[in-house]
Amino acid sequence: MASSSSIAVREIPLFPLPEVVLFPGRPLPLHIFEFRYRIMMNTILESDRRFGVLMWDPFTGKAATVGCCAEIIQLQRLPDDRLKMLTLGQQRFRLLDIVREKPYRVGLVEWIQDRPTDKDLRSLAADVEKLLRDVVRLSGKLTNQNIELPEDMPSLPLELSYWVASNLYGVASEQQALLEMQDTAARLERETEILTSTRNHLAARTVLKDALN
Repeated sequence: MASSSSIAVREIPLFPLPEVVLFPGRPLPLHIFEFRYRIMMNTILESDRRFGVLMWDPFTGKAATVGCCAEIIQLQRLPDDRLKMLTLGQQRFRLLDIVREKPYRVGLVEWIQDRPTDKDLRSLAADVEKLLRDVVRLSGKLTNQNIELPEDMPSLPLELSYWVASNLYGVASEQQALLEMQDTAARLERETEILTSTRNHLAARTVLKDALN
């Protein structure tokens, strides 16, 4: 029992980002220029290349308590010690405590994952994908552009739920709520609601555009 607990809980450096929510399996490019974070990244590069990304709310000055671990997969050192890097989201975590503040924050975290469910996730995922295709088609019609979904878009329900959530631009609080969910079905159902609302809004605008032309 003790060994499983020690595996589930660990200390990781924390990197708060304003209005940015990272999801497992999703890329996050970063430009590191602040001195304390340059120290942090150089330290990480000597160990397992992983750190925790937490959404920081600039209005309240507080960081979220659920985040996603990021792994550095590409690195470019610039002449003035700045760093350009590409990271990839790994496991989600819940922040239990701040164990150190300087020179950068280190937190004690526990890994979290979605609970098993009896719901038909493939059916839910298919509904989400259809809505997504409708939204893309209507967006393309409104902007007179040929917009297509990427070929490497995931099809498995859990991975699709993360992909969709990561592409909900401009709604960081909604993304954070989706990240914190530990139920794949609930996440897909919420995304169905969001995409249905978006589709209906775009459809109404398309009708108006057609009427005016």
